[in-house]
Amino acid sequence: MTDLELIRRCDTVFPGHRARTPAEMYGAMAAWCERHGVEHDVYGSGELVTRFEEKVAALLGFEAAVFCISGTMAQATALRLACFDRANAPAALHPTSHIFVHERSNYQLLGHFDALQVGERNRPWRVADLEAVPDKLGAVGLELPMREIGGQLSSWEELEAIKAHCKACGAHLHMDGARLWEAQAGYGRSAADIAAGFDSVYVSLYKGIGGLGGALLLGSRDFVERAAEWFRRQGGDVIHRSPYVVSAAMQFDARLASMPDYFRRTELLYELLRAHPDIRINPDKPAANMLHLHLPVSRERLLAIRAELAERHGIWLFNRVSDGVLPGTSYFELYVGDNLLNVSQARLREALALFADQLK
Repeated sequence: MTDLELIRRCDTVFPGHRARTPAEMYGAMAAWCERHGVEHDVYGSGELVTRFEEKVAALLGFEAAVFCISGTMAQATALRLACFDRANAPAALHPTSHIFVHERSNYQLLGHFDALQVGERNRPWRVADLEAVPDKLGAVGLELPMREIGGQLSSWEELEAIKAHCKACGAHLHMDGARLWEAQAGYGRSAADIAAGFDSVYVSLYKGIGGLGGALLLGSRDFVERAAEWFRRQGGDVIHRSPYVVSAAMQFDARLASMPDYFRRTELLYELLRAHPDIRINPDKPAANMLHLHLPVSRERLLAIRAELAERHGIWLFNRVSDGVLPGTSYFELYVGDNLLNVSQARLREALALFADQLK
């Protein structure tokens, strides 16, 4: 039985939002388009796309925003332009940056920019990490929250100090805001407050929002227009952006309104996990509605536990699992969304107890 077949048989699913079938997704999009009289854009020119770009730009306090087919293209382009404007000085990135971990060295192989790994891998940046770099920096790329270390955030004080440092030294400060909306609850601040002081921000249209794909890049109007030209040069100028924008716009407001609920459910999860000390959580307190759970069993054993809980108890705990740093350990990422929000507290407590028993 495939993982997808197992998930569909489970009544209790922990990670993320319920996945809509293509028929469900396209049906909802068609109904939304009918209600709002949506017309296709042509290479981004059209009321739907323009209004959505303007809406998100205003929400985050930027002059302009532009659609990009992927966050990978958006971020590489933003950092390329920033470094080019500063005599091709390198960009500073955290060792767990998406650009290092998931983008197959595009910044090197495609000749975009040079990059330095700055800071410690297992903790968020401090301003001292940037101050210790002896080189002049063209750009600083900061992910908020930092997915690869459990969704941790730099403290608000450190974030403000990083903003001030970049302004003082003339480095372009770019945010990987793929999960920016999720960071609001951890900081207790609005997305606009978090984004203030950044020169550019990328936000995803599918991760927390649930769209089909795509991204927005925000910044000054001049910067965004230059980035749009580079998207065209890199083959990112799709003729119709409307499917991606519709799939995000039709649920954008509802998703943002649910973020506090996801965070409260994350806080409950932390509280219930205190009864199971063998399950270690990173970070040690909620920073966003995502976390890593570290387990005292091998990856192979953890996958077997997942299958057994799914087949016998209708519980699906996680999707991907990784080997831990120590031999015989493993961990997985959990994004708290609609699925876990819809699980009763009693069932959640039961599921965690069954999981903990299997770990023993």
